Amino acid sequence: MSTVALIPAAGRGERLGAGLPKAFVDLAGHSMLHHAVRGAQASGVVDALVLSVPLDLVEQVQSQFPEVIVVAGGAERSDSVRAALAAAPASDVVLVHDAARALTPPSLFADVVAAVTAGAPAVVPGLPVVDTIKSVDPAGAVTGTVDRGPLRAVQTPQGFDAAMLDAAYAAASADFTDDAGLVEAQGIPVQVIPGDPLAFKITTPWDLRLATWLLHERARA
Repeated sequence: MSTVALIPAAGRGERLGAGLPKAFVDLAGHSMLHHAVRGAQASGVVDALVLSVPLDLVEQVQSQFPEVIVVAGGAERSDSVRAALAAAPASDVVLVHDAARALTPPSLFADVVAAVTAGAPAVVPGLPVVDTIKSVDPAGAVTGTVDRGPLRAVQTPQGFDAAMLDAAYAAASADFTDDAGLVEAQGIPVQVIPGDPLAFKITTPWDLRLATWLLHERARA
């Protein structure tokens, strides 16, 4: 079975405050996109990669990664995924991965692909929620404590049967920030498998400092 990985990387990432698209922010000498691409390639289960990036960066990224397909992304994440899907070669499994999860271990890609090939139409990695979660009203007053037992913080790569994901996007009429949410909305079951702490999303300057430290520690090991 063949697998294509899509990495939508056209987002601005304003919360990181770096003044450039988040996927292109430096992380220990390379962009976050570089780390995400190399992680997918190191997994041994990805046969082709499609990156969707800002239009003005397509040529630059293509020259940096001549072995992958690079297309222009859109204003919303779902637009970027659609563009990548349209350019992707035929496959059995599609992975959608967030470039901001730049430290995701290659083994997690393999675990997701294995779960899809075993028969799950949609698979997401996730971790149990460890913090106490409170619901609050508009004034900030606590209205209740949420049972965290059944909760999972989901990560990427998210994996899908390729034909199912194509059909789901063709039928979608709204924008989704999460591909699993798109297929859930169409009644398709989504399987959660164990995630990995290293697959955290780099969203804030603190996250970037943590990721940089972890990469330096890895290099020293």
